[in-house]
Amino acid sequence: MTTTSLSPAEVRTLVAANPDVLLVDVRTPGEYENAHIAGSINLPLDQIDPHLDRIVADAGGTLVLVCQSGNRAGQCQRKLAEAGLPGTTVMAGGINEWAAGGGDVVRGRTRWELERQVRLAAGVLVLLGVVVSLWWGPARFFSGFIGAGLTFAALTNTCAMGMLIARMPWNRPAKPVDVKQALNRLPRTGIPS
Repeated sequence: MTTTSLSPAEVRTLVAANPDVLLVDVRTPGEYENAHIAGSINLPLDQIDPHLDRIVADAGGTLVLVCQSGNRAGQCQRKLAEAGLPGTTVMAGGINEWAAGGGDVVRGRTRWELERQVRLAAGVLVLLGVVVSLWWGPARFFSGFIGAGLTFAALTNTCAMGMLIARMPWNRPAKPVDVKQALNRLPRTGIPS
């Protein structure tokens, strides 16, 4: 499957020409609350699988998938295509490039991006393993384990540490995401669900 993507400038043009285009932000609720494109809906990537049948059955119109940089939106696009919903588009560069290109962003409670939190946690854990290994040699294997986990995350394009950190209290939004409301905003194909 090839990824269909548009630049943020192309997405702005598409939305201006067709107000029925729906921007689907697949980031975590905390990331969405931090900053999102006005009018977008939040349908976190980890909520796609449980609702895949409904999304595929109901979704019509033009869906543009958005995340922080384009990676998770690409994962979502592949899941949707494999389930029978081709034709979605990924906004290349994600909200980072949208904002950098002058696109309007609704800002909420500021928190570090998930990727930055993962880098901090991994760095602290590796450093801790090295320091503890000065007194207790086998602790160096802990740092090796973290390094192996990061390597696995890069090779599989998944991140267990990121998924865990996303569930931490400081990453939870003030108001939980309403997945059913997001699903109800999907443009309908006219097929009863």
